[in-house]
Amino acid sequence: MNTHTLILPLLAFTASLVSANESWTIDSQSEWEQAIGSHSQLELKDGMAAPTGKVASFQTKLKRFSEKRSADSITLAQSSVWLNWEPVKNIGTNSMQDAPVFLSLGPDNYWMFARYSQGQPAKKGKQAAALPAFTPAAVTLEGFDIPLLSTRYPNEFTAPGGLKENLGGYHAWQSRDMENWVHHGPITEKFSKWMTTAEFVDGKAYFYYDFPNDQDPHLYIDEDLTDGVPGQNMGMAFKDPSHGSDCAFIRDLDGNFHIIYEDWTPINARTHAWDSPLAGHAVSADGLKDFQILAPAVDHRTTATGEIGTYNHPHWKAEDPKNYPTSIAEYEIHAPEQNAYGDWASICIGGQYYLFSDFDPAGHSGSASMSVAMFTSSSLDQPFTFFGNIGKGHPDPDVCFAEGRFYLATQQNSDFSSPGPWVESVELRVGVDTDNDAEVDQWTDWQVVKESYDYTPGFAKQIQKTAAAMDLSALPAGYGFQFEVKMTDTTANDSKPILDKAVLSFSK
Repeated sequence: MNTHTLILPLLAFTASLVSANESWTIDSQSEWEQAIGSHSQLELKDGMAAPTGKVASFQTKLKRFSEKRSADSITLAQSSVWLNWEPVKNIGTNSMQDAPVFLSLGPDNYWMFARYSQGQPAKKGKQAAALPAFTPAAVTLEGFDIPLLSTRYPNEFTAPGGLKENLGGYHAWQSRDMENWVHHGPITEKFSKWMTTAEFVDGKAYFYYDFPNDQDPHLYIDEDLTDGVPGQNMGMAFKDPSHGSDCAFIRDLDGNFHIIYEDWTPINARTHAWDSPLAGHAVSADGLKDFQILAPAVDHRTTATGEIGTYNHPHWKAEDPKNYPTSIAEYEIHAPEQNAYGDWASICIGGQYYLFSDFDPAGHSGSASMSVAMFTSSSLDQPFTFFGNIGKGHPDPDVCFAEGRFYLATQQNSDFSSPGPWVESVELRVGVDTDNDAEVDQWTDWQVVKESYDYTPGFAKQIQKTAAAMDLSALPAGYGFQFEVKMTDTTANDSKPILDKAVLSFSK
């Protein structure tokens, strides 16, 4: 190799940076391979820098420029795969039954909705033992200036709305700390007991329920969650052309309502936990009507055989004989057997969307083989990618952001909590070549960088993200820059601090 062949790539690389002018970006596989110099226990794969051990490190090559420039900041982004969930005790109280639904309305204002039961276990799987007599007493609880009564559960308190008659549907509980919960009473009725999801708009809660079960999302709009009285029943919101529903609703930042729903067209849902490999997606401006069906959010169908099968649903004709004179459903048989997902839940963090659902894997049957499936996409208009599963049992999950953390509640005996998609820890320092001798003359101190998350005013499921970044304005100007990263997996789960992108920005 002669000197000429060495110089040409260097000049070309430098020229591309000069043309970019204001930043040095490492994102693609080739950019990572081109930028990385020395490294330890590190793998470059699929456009990311991933640790192969508990501790990994790397140093970039010096990035040189023909003219001096001043660094402004460096930002690191990790993989969108979100695996750092830890099991926690049941979120909520023992009087909450069936599938949990969350609404997080900002700091110290968290809501959970579920069926209400006195003396029954909160989760599936056990028969309740007879409970001793209990006499409520007046109590106070920090953050609540309303009359409260104690209950037999130390973390549950009854507000006046909670004394209203149980209507057989869902009830509301409020918390300031995700530990203690105040029961405010009914929000839906017996016929609307199949509640699936909630949203919040302009001071009003939107509660979606299936009627009959596993069909056609209907809507309550409730302006007072504390009165123990259901809100206004708005009737059917979305005439689902398929069987299934068990939907999630999430508003995008333009305010549009997106529904992700089970589509049972390709599967005998009865033999697959009432779930499906196909998740439909539709959007409406107001969440009340006029839903436009879009491309599926998840499509894991296998090969259609052209044969039609049937199965019976136990609730359709019994609950709504006028609109469902038969409970027989048809579906197109597919082969081989398919994974099935359902009971959808959703959240968005800094523009990255996540779906959580039941996971009923092909080749297995029954609740014991089920878990929580996790999907992600950078846009609601793009297909979601499956990236893992956690837990055990039929989950029917929901997810929220509260107290600076994320909570994933299920109808099983264990729930989950996470600090967010960012996996700690990542330490970073940046060096500068001030005299153009191709050597770094000054380094910053090592600094731990990480993302942070916060509420988005006016949205219950859109979470703000502040990127993991280091301020470099104190560094002197220079002709070249280099950075070094140490990654230590501090978690006990399957997550790793995998870097997806690095951007070093320069002052204009």
